[in-house]
This record gives sequence, C-alpha cells and structure tokens, in this order.
Amino acid sequence: MRIEEKIIVALDLETSDEAMDIVLKLEGHANFFKIGLGLLAKGGLDLAMELKEKNKSIFLDLKLFDIQNTIEKAVKNLSSLGVDFITVHGDPQVVRAAIMGRETPKTKILAVTFLTSLDRKDLDQNLIKYGKLPNLVEKRAEIAVRAGADGIIASPQEIKLLRKNVPCSKKLIVTPGVRPKNAKLYDQKRVSTPSQAILDGADHIVVGRPIYKSKNPLESYLSIASEIADVKSKN
Repeated sequence: MRIEEKIIVALDLETSDEAMDIVLKLEGHANFFKIGLGLLAKGGLDLAMELKEKNKSIFLDLKLFDIQNTIEKAVKNLSSLGVDFITVHGDPQVVRAAIMGRETPKTKILAVTFLTSLDRKDLDQNLIKYGKLPNLVEKRAEIAVRAGADGIIASPQEIKLLRKNVPCSKKLIVTPGVRPKNAKLYDQKRVSTPSQAILDGADHIVVGRPIYKSKNPLESYLSIASEIADVKSKN
C-alpha cells in the first residue's frame, strides 16, 4: 500500500468549498479523504462524488445507527456513490444491515467501537458496563467482525490488542486520534503519533486538524508521510 493510501485526510471544515481548497493544496500527494457529518449539510455528498470522479478514495464517516431497515437503505444509497469506507456503530444488528445494504463489497463497512474522545469516566456517565476500556473495545470489535464488518475504527491504544485478536487480526484497522509530536490534542484523549500507529499495525491513520489548520497544509502532510515512510523503511 502506498503512503498516500495510508493517510486519510479528514475534511472536517465548515463548507465544501473550504474542504476542496484543502484537497487542491494537497493535490499530487494526498489521495484519501474523510467526509463526516459536519460537512454533510454543506455539500458533503456532492463533494464525495466530485472527488470520486477525480479518482480519489473517500471515507464517509457517518457513524450510522438506526433500525435495521433504515441502515440497509442508507448504506445502499451511500455505497452507490462508489465510496470506499462507510462507518456504522459496532452493534451487530447494525453491522449486518449495513453489509446487506451495500451495493458492492468494494465499499468497506467499518465498525465504531468507542469514540477516541471517550475515556472510562465518559463510559461510566453513559452507563456502559464496568471494565477496562481496551478490553471493552476488543470485545465490541470482535462482535462487529463476527457480524460481518470489514474493519474496525480503533484508537491508537487498541491497535496491538486487536492485531492479537484472532477474528480481528486480519481485518482493516483505521485509526483516528493520531497527532504528530507536539501537535495540539484538541478533543482527542486516546492518541498516538503517526509512526507509532503504523508500527502498531494500523492500516490507515486519520489526520485532520494538524493538516487543515496548519499554515502550510502540504508541508504538514508531507511531514507525516515522511515520518511513516521512515518507519516502513526500517521495518
């Protein structure tokens, strides 16, 4: 897999015009982009189609959660756009419905276990059963994979654990919460550097604000790509 395919640039901006501006600044280098809920009402799906026409890879990070019939129909319509990844919550009935709904297996269904902005205190407030967060992530990931998920969204702190889990070990692992050294954490709590996430076994890392909030987005992107390339050359 090329370095450009390992880095997914999160286009978590206010408008699709701003998002496209970042895409253009990274032209010739970045090839994989994430579009989330925040951009959906500001032309996000049109942007996804436009980028697919330019042969870009697209990750629709919508974290879908609803009754099975609704999930099936939603994923059918979204996958018809030719997107590469779609996220759903890792509940088994949701995952099964998403797999049933997708137009083609080329659209990978990724299961969300627990958001990387959450820690054990947050889970307590949400009445999630007691247990260490990594262990709960592993169990939830295994349930999602057994339901048919193509991969897991996992924080950097759970990558190694999932690579050792037999049902999950060969599945895609996409890792948000990645921050270059000395970068601002913002609302992320379970984080790691790009090189460490790749070393631990992530297939893709998702990086947003350290790139699009940078004074020089291309320079920031290339710095991350260089860090990953250096790690891969030594392993």
